[in-house]
Amino acid sequence: MDASYRRSGAGGGGGSAPRTVEDIFKDYRARRNAIHRALTHDVEEFYAQCDPEKENLCLYGYANEAWEVALPAEEVPTELPEPALGINFARDGMKRSDWLALVAVHSDSWLVSVAFYYAARLTRNDRKRLFGMMNDLPTVYEVISGMRQSKERDRSGGIDNSGRNKLPSKHTVEAPPPPRAENNARDADEGYDEDDGDHSETLCGTCGGIYSAEEFWIGCDVCERWYHGKCVKITPAKAESIKQYKCPSCSSKRPRQ
Repeated sequence: MDASYRRSGAGGGGGSAPRTVEDIFKDYRARRNAIHRALTHDVEEFYAQCDPEKENLCLYGYANEAWEVALPAEEVPTELPEPALGINFARDGMKRSDWLALVAVHSDSWLVSVAFYYAARLTRNDRKRLFGMMNDLPTVYEVISGMRQSKERDRSGGIDNSGRNKLPSKHTVEAPPPPRAENNARDADEGYDEDDGDHSETLCGTCGGIYSAEEFWIGCDVCERWYHGKCVKITPAKAESIKQYKCPSCSSKRPRQ
């Protein structure tokens, strides 16, 4: 994809740069979702594209929630801050989980830099509000490394959450008793560790948001990940008529020949 595609936000707003706190946060969240998906659901494809034999590669997340591994922009200075350069070079010299975590750290830094590039003309209070909204979401690194789950376990102390840890066998039209959050440093297609009794929050497989009993969630019957109904465009009424729910990621996978 060329530089003009990147400058336009990849379909995230008709080519105009976000200007309000809400629009900048929407752009940040969409780009973050793209990076999150590249490092979790699409991790095999992402890993394959980061060939160390290729030139300096970057991981881009776009405002339409698409991601791309590509060469950096040629113009200097670039119109938008650029992500970390050469993420592919360290791929084969590190443990896979450590490499993904490193990419996540650099990606988080890039996401913040893009957001505050757009926020340059905001007032002090608006920038503070924007950062608060961004900080309410777990970083990509927290999701990849499992740090968010560890922090929440530390805060909960000895509270018995056993009543929240059972996985229903089917998707549900009610807010599900959440399973533990998946450790996304593993391969995206690995299942849950059924022997691990120390569970924590469920994270939405699309936006990475934390489980809330006040929202409708639906579980994929194939990969067993959980999603906000609104993130996968499923309503409680629609879920009633679904015998077996497949998430967008599982639905797009072709069966092996």
